[in-house]
Amino acid sequence: MAAARHYIAGGWVDGDDAPQDSINPATLEPLGRFHPGSAALADAAAQAARTAFFASPWARSPRLRAQALFEIADRLEQARDEIADLVVAENGKLRAEALGETMAAVSETRYYAGLARNIRGTMQEIVPGSLSLFHREPAGVAGVIVPWNAPVTLLMRSLAPALAAGCTAVIKPAAQTPVVHARIMEAITSAPSLPPGVVNSVNENGIEVGRAMVASPDIDVISFTGSSRTGQAIMAAAAPTLKRVGLELGGKAPAVIFEDADLDLAVKELTHGALAMAGQICVAAARFLVHDSVATAFEERAVAAFRAVRTGPGDDPASEMGSLIDEENRGRIERHIERAGDEGELLLAGERIGPGAFLTPTLYRIEDVASPLVQEELFGPIVSVERFADEAEAVHKANATPYGLAASVFSRDGARAMRAARSIRAGTVWVNSHLRLFAEGETGGYGKSGLGRLHGPEGLHDFLATKHIYLEPGVVPQPTG
Repeated sequence: MAAARHYIAGGWVDGDDAPQDSINPATLEPLGRFHPGSAALADAAAQAARTAFFASPWARSPRLRAQALFEIADRLEQARDEIADLVVAENGKLRAEALGETMAAVSETRYYAGLARNIRGTMQEIVPGSLSLFHREPAGVAGVIVPWNAPVTLLMRSLAPALAAGCTAVIKPAAQTPVVHARIMEAITSAPSLPPGVVNSVNENGIEVGRAMVASPDIDVISFTGSSRTGQAIMAAAAPTLKRVGLELGGKAPAVIFEDADLDLAVKELTHGALAMAGQICVAAARFLVHDSVATAFEERAVAAFRAVRTGPGDDPASEMGSLIDEENRGRIERHIERAGDEGELLLAGERIGPGAFLTPTLYRIEDVASPLVQEELFGPIVSVERFADEAEAVHKANATPYGLAASVFSRDGARAMRAARSIRAGTVWVNSHLRLFAEGETGGYGKSGLGRLHGPEGLHDFLATKHIYLEPGVVPQPTG
């Protein structure tokens, strides 16, 4: 397999540095190679995108953009099995998860292909004969910084609306998933209606490429998905060029289980909601907040469900949870498990299995809401159990972290579920379910979980600007006779 390359101004580029290995986290062996990027390549990609924005018809042709996006969706779907296999090999997740992610990206792309032809402005007559036209136009060049945990969906979730809006783009894939990204780029750039320079991509090399993109005066918008700490750094680094920044950042999603909840349903939903992608997803259920009266029964069911989850290679049909992204992150989670035993009570302690970066699920009880185990995003198959006495305490505890990306509420009382959902400060609240994501429904966060929204019609907003055009055409004189 050839080393994964960069794509700039309509052509593949090797770069100057020697290729590096990409590692399969399930085997800890190389699966492919990639050419690392550089600041110079990032600058070249940004210049190519800026040239395409002004010189090609892309920004002014919604039908062209829709056609290209439909072509991209078709090519992603045609390559879905190959892409899913690469996601399994490079990311470590289950094949079902990888295939679902790939098809979600196809759905996202088709959704924004439809919206590309439905971007409309407004007109207002302030006084007779004076017209204010409010035109929605593309914001310019978009920099899309993609995380490793969902390299297909989270790329298209930002790229598709950026292209639909009329922006051109520079993409930086995660350093952990360059091989699958190269295959996605092959699908994207094979779309015959896509003009050269509209989509460019540069592999990462440490943090050099990301820094260059954020600092570049040729990039107008940054769309970043990742940790809150990195998001804060991006926001600060973007200030000198006054870039627009869209950030979907960390989460610490609480799941509130009231005393009248269907416990079997809650455990089923939350086992999947907490352990999908080995818990390496920002909206994963990370805190189980349980009413005192059902806490023991819920804990018993949850421990049994977590223990029954079969952890193993993503390409094994019997596996129910894949590996962590690498050994470093496994070691990080193991340190959290040790701390959970010191500060709380381990109900189920995760264990290493196999030769890869595998770690079985962990569940721990804790009372101290101020503990870093409650306050920080742990990003792995490790979940806390906390108890509450009444509805007010449940909502207070749910809102007790600096994050506000997602949450869920379990109750047979529809009015109470709605009260709690409206009171929890999170961009998404699921009722009697967890982890339902789709192209039509906006996601985003409060607090340290970020700025802006992705998915849905609002997903276009970060990539559009409003221009006010004022003119005085006058009015037709009325007949005098």
